[in-house]
Amino acid sequence: MNSLSVKVGSATLLVIAKEPVPGRVKTRLTPPYTPEEAAALAEAALTDTLHTVLQVPARRRILVLDGAPGPWLPTGFEVLPQTDGGLDERLAAAFEHCDNGPALLVGMDTPQLTPQLLAGVGCDGHDAWFGPAADGGFWALGFADPARGGALVRGVPMSVGHTGAFQRRRLDAAGLTVGDLPMLRDVDTAADAASVVTSCPPGSRFAAVLASLAETVR
Repeated sequence: MNSLSVKVGSATLLVIAKEPVPGRVKTRLTPPYTPEEAAALAEAALTDTLHTVLQVPARRRILVLDGAPGPWLPTGFEVLPQTDGGLDERLAAAFEHCDNGPALLVGMDTPQLTPQLLAGVGCDGHDAWFGPAADGGFWALGFADPARGGALVRGVPMSVGHTGAFQRRRLDAAGLTVGDLPMLRDVDTAADAASVVTSCPPGSRFAAVLASLAETVR
């Protein structure tokens, strides 16, 4: 287990994800990849994310899943189904699964995530944490009091170029002190994958799968 400079053992860590089924995940990777190859990359990214979260001391670890768990799921996670509705509703509901204490939610699209990027979350005195994504969204969102999360996420326009800026303004307007996490790039396209893989840590499953598929890209 990697040692962190700051322990976050009191936090609940959530991963929101979709089961990596061909044709249902990472459709913007096709082309150049086939639906099966895109799903393999999605599974690798999700698996890397889950194993990274396992390296971070936490009170609870929750996978909020659209679909069914597979052999890619390591032990150590509670699995809860995503609710119906738009992404804002599903994110809000994820925070409602949390009890007292800080909670941080991350997605499955940043296989370059490392435990060190989460150091300090939950015990640095902030009311919220925010990790912007290069495409204008966000890859991480957290609250010292997760009971406030639902109201601050619902109604945020998702999957548009100003999603992150809108969500960040929501946090500021609520008077929260915000711990800003580094900007990361989501893997949505083949260009994203090629860029992100250069930042993946050693032993990355995503990097290995992408390398194995290199010959298929035309």
